[in-house]
Amino acid sequence: MTHLEQLADWASCVTPADAPAAQHQLVRARLLDTIGLIAAAADHAVAESLAGWAQANAGSGATVLPTAAPATPAVAALVNGSLAHARDFDDTFPDTVVHPGSTVIAAALAAAEARDASFDELSTAIVVGYEIAARLGAPAGRGFHARGFHATGIVGPVAAAAAAGRLFGCDAAAMADAFALATSMSSGLLAFLADGGWSKWLHTGWSAHGGVIAAELSQRGFRGPRHAFDDRYGLYGAFLGAPDVNLDAITAELGNTWLGGGARAKQYPCAHVIEPYIDAALALRAQGRVRADAVQSIRCILAPWALPIVAEPRARKIAPRNDLEAIASLPFMVAAALLDGRVDLATLRAETLARSDLRTLAARIDCEGDAKLGREFYGAMDVDVANGDPFRCVVGLAEPSEQRIVAKFRANTAHLPPDDCAALEAALLQGTPDSRALVQIAAAAMTGGKSART
Repeated sequence: MTHLEQLADWASCVTPADAPAAQHQLVRARLLDTIGLIAAAADHAVAESLAGWAQANAGSGATVLPTAAPATPAVAALVNGSLAHARDFDDTFPDTVVHPGSTVIAAALAAAEARDASFDELSTAIVVGYEIAARLGAPAGRGFHARGFHATGIVGPVAAAAAAGRLFGCDAAAMADAFALATSMSSGLLAFLADGGWSKWLHTGWSAHGGVIAAELSQRGFRGPRHAFDDRYGLYGAFLGAPDVNLDAITAELGNTWLGGGARAKQYPCAHVIEPYIDAALALRAQGRVRADAVQSIRCILAPWALPIVAEPRARKIAPRNDLEAIASLPFMVAAALLDGRVDLATLRAETLARSDLRTLAARIDCEGDAKLGREFYGAMDVDVANGDPFRCVVGLAEPSEQRIVAKFRANTAHLPPDDCAALEAALLQGTPDSRALVQIAAAAMTGGKSART
């Protein structure tokens, strides 16, 4: 069996009881987080564009959450998945920078609703999708990004196909076909870094869309190449230029060691590598060690792979022209933390981006690569303040908690009817609603009481 076939065989056979209880518990928080992120992006211009496209491609079986409009599963997955990533506030695997939730959960919700799946079936599909995303990213590390590809768009379609394939009832052979077909739907250029175009947000939705379609086609006997991982023209050969990459990590200890639990929820709407530096800036401000008006200079030390993403070109990082450029600017985000004592969705507003005080402080914040730093999101900040001695603080990614995810959900849905949001929170954290009921509760919260119509 190829690595693809081994992975597909496992993905098709896992039962709800096979996955540890801790993995199922993570799903509840991840669903809450992802649905809250869709709600948070619903008033962005990208939502209007996506809703218009969905209306022009109307269908049935699933639901576009912010509008409660019926759609085919593939269309609903694209819209919901794109919106879940549209504030760059979704979870991440730190070692590969793959965003699993906006891809896997969007595909799983659409497929589960279409099949009227139970909560246990939905949860297991999401656990499997996260596991596939983690394992497919492992052989590449940051290699996809180094070649100009958004890693989420490369491994995402296969992870989405795993989640959708389970819910559509794919056996091992059909699941292998779905995985193989999904690799030909892998895509995603880092070209958005040049001007803040919205293509980045489409990568997660497109991955969810492609995974659903791959699973649907495999159910109808559409065959895929079983060497789509390991061939010279396969996933790693084509996107990494490395057909001989060691793929054993994909299947090592499969079913015994669960890598999907390693995805971390974000606390701020920014590139995840920036988060530790925001935490450090907020802590220094709260402790009174650093006042924004006293900053002479700050040097952020980080891994070299991250410099082109969050530190270059410097002029755009100091004065981002749009929200996506702000999301990927370490100097701007650290300046916002020091000046405002917070980084949240308001930080991405046009009036915030235009503030001269933010730009002035961001110009005093520089970035430097340290080759000794590896994949994890950690580094240091060298701080020089007026009337004080320079000092260095070590920064690292904080462990997320369910309490912080709940607080984040409540902040992201503060503009929605509180009773509906409380019902959604209770259903996810305490109940076991079937998939259609869950979607109806979520859509009702986002539309002010309307129920989803499929």
